[in-house]
Amino acid sequence: MQNMENALKAASLGGKVKVSTVHSMAVLSQSDPPSSGLFNPSYQDTMRGLLQFQRENGSPLAINPYPFFAYQSDPRPETLAFCLFQPNSGRVDSGNGIIYMNMFDAQVDAVRSALNAMGFKDIEILVAETGWPYRGDSNEVGPSIENARAYNGNLIAHLRSLVGTPLMPGKSVDTYLFALYDEDLKPGPGSERAFGLFKPDLSMIYDVGFSKSSLTPSTPKTPSPSAKPTGAVWCMPKSGVSDAQLQASLDYACGQGIDCSPIQPGGACFDPNTVVSHAAYAMNLYYQNSGKNSWNCDFSQTAALTSKNPSNLSLTSALFLVYKIPTMKQWPYVHILSVRNE
Repeated sequence: MQNMENALKAASLGGKVKVSTVHSMAVLSQSDPPSSGLFNPSYQDTMRGLLQFQRENGSPLAINPYPFFAYQSDPRPETLAFCLFQPNSGRVDSGNGIIYMNMFDAQVDAVRSALNAMGFKDIEILVAETGWPYRGDSNEVGPSIENARAYNGNLIAHLRSLVGTPLMPGKSVDTYLFALYDEDLKPGPGSERAFGLFKPDLSMIYDVGFSKSSLTPSTPKTPSPSAKPTGAVWCMPKSGVSDAQLQASLDYACGQGIDCSPIQPGGACFDPNTVVSHAAYAMNLYYQNSGKNSWNCDFSQTAALTSKNPSNLSLTSALFLVYKIPTMKQWPYVHILSVRNE
């Protein structure tokens, strides 16, 4: 790393290109709860030297958090929901009382805690790889197209929300998805060859919102007449629900293909900039686009139908703005890593 930095400076690129190296979560000796995150004692001297280099050169610590592997070690339904950013009851950090609503935030904050404990609070974190396989061997738990689409789609929605993590609120960690293409010749478990969004022949495996067709409104499903309430109704958050629970429901709704760009900074419905306001927009838009079925306004019992028009949330504008096509400029915190060399 020092030699690379010296070469960049010799080429008048010092400070313009950041030099770092990637670490798996195994660099931590403990990560649960996130507030207890610590680097492995056997790596501490090496990590201290590396982090000092990064502090001096303004480069980030690059890590590879994979909630998929956390689910494999604890394959319960509630763990899957927690890993896929889906509505769940959350997990309390016994060290500080913070409620975590997804595994990605918990893993990233464990690294944040480890950095803080070593005295490197100023070092930024970059997620160099994260993803979910859509296929695996028969003895592997978790790989499926549904789970892969849910993880990557909800991750994108979570990053676009700019809510950040509990220990790094108000900003998104720069994140690279693994991977753009399958590594079909890679040895090891079948899942290792199935993290791609595309096959090597360039055909799409599943869409997480990057394709042109995914940016246009989809045709609503036709629900059973008995399941549709009569009259005009809206799906709104229930009172007394925590911001953490609403954020999980917000991330889930935005990860299901609806257009949440109006509640992004600069969007027509960004203000008021509160979790409950943004959740109300996303919940209602998801409900309206899903055929107005009552079960599409549940969100793990954080929402309910109402006949009162919540005009203070500008829902009329929100319903029209579903047809606005977002641009890639509205996704500044999501990148795709296409190739990983072992």
